[in-house]
Amino acid sequence: MGKQETVPTSLAGAVREEIGASLAGVDAELARRYPGDPGTRQPVHTVYVPGDVIAADTVRTWGDRALAALDEYAPDAASLAAVLGLSEELAGPVYERVRAKLRREPVEDLRIDFEDGYGARPGDEEDAAAARAARLVAAAVADGTAPPYLGIRMKCMEAPVRDRGIRTLDIFLTGLMDAGGLPSGLLLTLPKVTYAQQVAAMVRLLEEFESAHGLESGRIVFEIQIETTQAVLGADGRATVARMIDAAGGRASGLHYGTFDYSAACGVSAAHQSLDHPVADHAKAVMQVAAAGTGVRLSDGSTNVLPVGPTSQVHDAWRLHHGLVRRSLARAYYQGWDMHPGHLPTRYAAVYAFYREGLGQAAARLAAYVNRAGGAVMDEPATARALSGYLLRGLDCGASDPDEVTGLTGLGRAELERLAGRPSARRASDPLRRP
Repeated sequence: MGKQETVPTSLAGAVREEIGASLAGVDAELARRYPGDPGTRQPVHTVYVPGDVIAADTVRTWGDRALAALDEYAPDAASLAAVLGLSEELAGPVYERVRAKLRREPVEDLRIDFEDGYGARPGDEEDAAAARAARLVAAAVADGTAPPYLGIRMKCMEAPVRDRGIRTLDIFLTGLMDAGGLPSGLLLTLPKVTYAQQVAAMVRLLEEFESAHGLESGRIVFEIQIETTQAVLGADGRATVARMIDAAGGRASGLHYGTFDYSAACGVSAAHQSLDHPVADHAKAVMQVAAAGTGVRLSDGSTNVLPVGPTSQVHDAWRLHHGLVRRSLARAYYQGWDMHPGHLPTRYAAVYAFYREGLGQAAARLAAYVNRAGGAVMDEPATARALSGYLLRGLDCGASDPDEVTGLTGLGRAELERLAGRPSARRASDPLRRP
């Protein structure tokens, strides 16, 4: 090799050093505020069950009722495909996977509700229900029947119900500790947040609880429900979601959109309150931008149209739910609420079809990128992150299998996670259960 030629420059090294020093604070701030994807599995839905209804067999009962709905209203792949408009190629694999999922793991995330779904009850009654919820959760974790993620939705931090919400949270968490400790997939939901100070108050509560029990600081995380107009736009005209994420101090695991409270607050009439209303799209777009890069995940809301009644009515409700879930997925809202067992078949059908219909193309593009083989689309690192993330989400929910993805891409999970920008070491709180 010949002598390397010196390339002329004009700036002294000291200039680069000065620039680096001047931006050191910005570098640290970017790393703190925007750590990127946490690298854990995100559930595709959250099932809400009122605190007075929850039972030891709730998850299994939801799965059995969902399977019974399939047996009655779509007993084979062709009939479900006819209702939902699935292609012949997708119908068989999707139907088989939906049935297998409902038998194996019908619920990915369970939230025991002590807010709107539970209502106002006498103090001793809610005390008993919160203690019972803790016992049920602890027992389910111990016997292996618990879903990967679970927890409670407490009452909000507004003055009329604040003390009640705090007490219910305390009873529930204390009950878990007395029963052996906090489960790895514990998630809490803080509803009807209007000011960042309420998020900060939640952080203070959790800090005090962790300190009282000798837990690692930051062990308990929570979701922020965006269901008030003040959570999106403050009185000063500034967007407020980012302030709430910041106030959570790294404890915010997700932002969950509240369809009906938010729509009603905007004056939308009951007949038009839906996930696809323009006010919903605006709120979720603000949430999406505020959460981007922070590691805080998004969840869409729910539909209140239940698949019950005669066959035609059930099919109409299924088509509506399936279409809304598909719409959410295309807009990168990878999670939503399910309020009835009859929603489970269309939740999983929509999710599995979404990840399977693009599997071949995404795998081919990623393989071409990794092998620098070119192709019809010129991809770059950002697109490779998106392609890898898509494949990983499909694996996590059960839409595809590891051998299938590896066969198409030549890549194992570790390589996919690296390309997706996920940390190699997952959070200790992630249950790491295969779907």
